[in-house]
Amino acid sequence: MSNKNIEARKLPLPTQDEREIRDVYGELLLSLAEEDERIVVLNADLARSDSTLKFKERFPDRFIDVGVAEANMMGIAAGLANMGLIPIAHSFTPFATRRAYDQITISIAYAGLPVKIVGTDPGVTAELNGGTHMSFEDAGIMRNLPNMVIVEPADTHQLRSLFKQIIYHNRPVYTRLYRRRKDRFFNGNENFEIGKIFTMKDGKDITIIASGLMVGQSIIATNMLEDEGISVRLLNMHTLKPVDEETIVKAAKETGRIVVAENHSILNGWGSAVCEVVTEYYPVPVARIGVRDHFGEVGLTDFLLEKYKMTAKDIYTAAKKLLNI
Repeated sequence: MSNKNIEARKLPLPTQDEREIRDVYGELLLSLAEEDERIVVLNADLARSDSTLKFKERFPDRFIDVGVAEANMMGIAAGLANMGLIPIAHSFTPFATRRAYDQITISIAYAGLPVKIVGTDPGVTAELNGGTHMSFEDAGIMRNLPNMVIVEPADTHQLRSLFKQIIYHNRPVYTRLYRRRKDRFFNGNENFEIGKIFTMKDGKDITIIASGLMVGQSIIATNMLEDEGISVRLLNMHTLKPVDEETIVKAAKETGRIVVAENHSILNGWGSAVCEVVTEYYPVPVARIGVRDHFGEVGLTDFLLEKYKMTAKDIYTAAKKLLNI
């Protein structure tokens, strides 16, 4: 255990950007489409919601609104990819995944076609749309598919860094996109790589691994622990698949304990992936922070984080329990 009297290096607290992440996404998409005429956008009647309306106005012949027919959208996207185009299909997370799962499985993943799928409002950020739109299993079911890549940018800076990697990846990619969030966790000077965990802070007593929305809660929890002289390694696992086994095993060996925080069910998500790695290569205690086998419900994000025990205090408490203090 670290000396309690050491001076802790605190991380800057999360701040707020001026613009929502969906607006930055829409601009990135439009800008890249100006350069690459292969890019085609498909939408399931949500162009205004996911900020692809400007794309529709600028490139009407490269925009396909299928209406509320997500399975059909995936079949069309597969056909376009097979013709050498770069189709990007959009809908809310439950409809971009579980509603169209068989078409994604057979027409896209099985066929090995590099379709890009964007699911918006993941986890508790669906908020007032309630349980029908609050998907806690989307990344988990997509993770089961061979060939599928799964990415979750936490803020606009990470989105910018990963954007072209996502679009030009040679495999199908499922991206969990935060729509209305303005959270800022990074300063814009970082370089992120699909498949590689990003180290936000080094430490030796315990590791916290976080993705998406939970990066902010994990920063706060890290500072709470550092205030008590506990040395925390904070990792941002922005890619669920492929899993960065090397970084996880290194953290297990060097810190001996891991807490995983995810805006998703703890079943078959980030926590499960980490547990699989350490169980096989270097067993250590792992605590999982996330939704525990529960459907979503109507509520604002902060209320739902409290309800599902996904706050910074919950991460802090889980870490203290693993440390036996």
